[in-house]
Amino acid sequence: MQYRTNSPLHIHALDDGAALNRALVAGVARHADDPATRKTHFFHGRYENLYIDRARIPELGTVLDVAAVVARQLLGLPATAPLRCGGWFNRMGPGQVTLPHRHDDDDELLSAVYYVQIPPESGELLLHEPPVHTRVEPREGLFVFFPPTVLHEVTENRSARERLSIGINIGPHRDD
Repeated sequence: MQYRTNSPLHIHALDDGAALNRALVAGVARHADDPATRKTHFFHGRYENLYIDRARIPELGTVLDVAAVVARQLLGLPATAPLRCGGWFNRMGPGQVTLPHRHDDDDELLSAVYYVQIPPESGELLLHEPPVHTRVEPREGLFVFFPPTVLHEVTENRSARERLSIGINIGPHRDD
């Protein structure tokens, strides 16, 4: 299988995300085991997705707001166009992977990942768009945007530390 390293997908980096990322890591540590934290996708001894309300970790709102701004640009929407932008935390301990999946279960227009805490050798993002496969080396403060129909996965965390990212789905605004 051939992997390319120069992705045609959209990459966006925060200029200075270090303080933001420290606050996100601390917030997840405080709220991960809280009964109010919804957990889904139990695979191989861990919940892949942790849903922590942005009121509990205000910095999550900052990440989602930036994602919405970039999404409007990528989708060719006006800066004031309403979008629904939701996110969840993905904690990957040593030896863990994220299995291949898509985000096209609903009406998503765009998917993204934001990297919070990325130890060296803690896994790469693989995006499968046959016949081409893209390998993205994550780094803290980086967003990767891609269509929700793209099959993707994360390789094994071979570090001795936890890796933390935020999965994001962006869709049309709904009045629920």
